[in-house]
Formats: sequence, structure tokens, C-alpha cells
Amino acid sequence: MEDSTIQIYNVRVDEVKTKIKGHQKRITGLAFSHALNVLVSSGADSQLCVWSTDGWEKQTSKFLQMQNGRAPAPLADTRVQFHLDQTHLLAVHETQIAIYEAPKLECLKQWFPREASGPITHATYSCDSQSIYVSFEDGSIGVLTASTLRLRCRIHQTAYLNPHPSLRLHPLVIAAHPSEPNQFALGLTDSGVHILEPLESEGRWGSPPPTENGAGPSTPSGATGSEQPQR
Repeated sequence: MEDSTIQIYNVRVDEVKTKIKGHQKRITGLAFSHALNVLVSSGADSQLCVWSTDGWEKQTSKFLQMQNGRAPAPLADTRVQFHLDQTHLLAVHETQIAIYEAPKLECLKQWFPREASGPITHATYSCDSQSIYVSFEDGSIGVLTASTLRLRCRIHQTAYLNPHPSLRLHPLVIAAHPSEPNQFALGLTDSGVHILEPLESEGRWGSPPPTENGAGPSTPSGATGSEQPQR
């Protein structure tokens, strides 16, 4: 809600069951985990909160870790989505992609895009939670390997749009196909919708990182993945 509260609604009796408050600014994201029996909320205050679904008490909360002490943009949306395992949580902010482990909200990985791409506008897991599709204000799309937050490929705006000098189009929302892991939809600022999938000859987006002994490379807890070296 705009008043920074969360309302738990009972549709059977058509009434608000309870109202919970823990954010300082408006709520911009909600995600349930049926495995952990929690609700995770995110807000324009760059804060994540974990609520028990048993009594709607707050279990923990954390603010996003900004790069090099950078202050978050005021009122920037933060969105959340659970991995298929219902434990790992994707947090999407205009400055970063981050993976947390619920319910303690331990930050496992972060990825910061290069500044030339502009702010992140949206991101989502693929239907199998193996990839993360990220859209940017410059119109490009990034495909990350979800387990490592490594950039597999970048799709330029001209791959799906005819360039027009008087229009600055970019995706506002990105949605994964419910059963095709390599297919996703983009909702653009001009109200258009585009469906993207890799070329039939390629079969998938980019190349995954090399494996050793059957296991992919891992990123240590708290480590940062980025398109640019961290200073």
C-alpha cells in the first residue's frame, strides 16, 4: 500500500484480516514461500522484511547492500521473487541484482551492471529458475546464470526493435514463459509486447560457465559478481 502497510485479505469473508507495518516507504514487492511459511516484502526504502504467516510477526529485516557505499535512489522500486526451491530469494533494484537466503536474509551474491546500460527496470527468474532475465533502461536485456549471477549474454535493443531516433523505448516489465525456460516477454514503454527466444540453431541464450567434475563454478558468500571489476 502507499501508506507503507501490508494488508492481509481474507477473500472468503471479504475483509481485511490484519494490517502489518514495517517499511518506511511504499511497498513495491511481495513474495510467499510455502516451504518456509513466510511472506517477504520489499519497499521503496530498499528494505526487505520477512513475516511469519502463522501470526504475521516480523522475523527479520535488512536493507540492500549498495555498491561502494552508494546511497540508494529515493523511492526506487525493489522487487522480490522466490526461486523454485522456495528458499533463495531474488531481489531486484535499479542498481543491482541480489540473491538472499530466507528466512535470515543472508546475502549470498550481488551483481552490479555497467553504468552505460542505465538502471535496471525489471528482472525475473526463468520458469526453471536456472536463468535470470534482466531488462535495462537502454533497452538491452541481460541473461544471467542464476546460480552464479554470471552474465551469459546481452541482447541489444536492435535485436527486437527497429531503431527510431525520436523514440526512447525500453522494457518496463519482463515475464518468463511458464513452461519454456528460454522464452520471455517484454512489456515496453510504448505499450508494445515482444516475445523473445533464442535462434533455433542455438537453442539457448549464450553459453553457461564451464563445469568441473560435473559442478559449475561457485561464488563465495558475500562475493560480488559484476560486468566491471569492483574497486
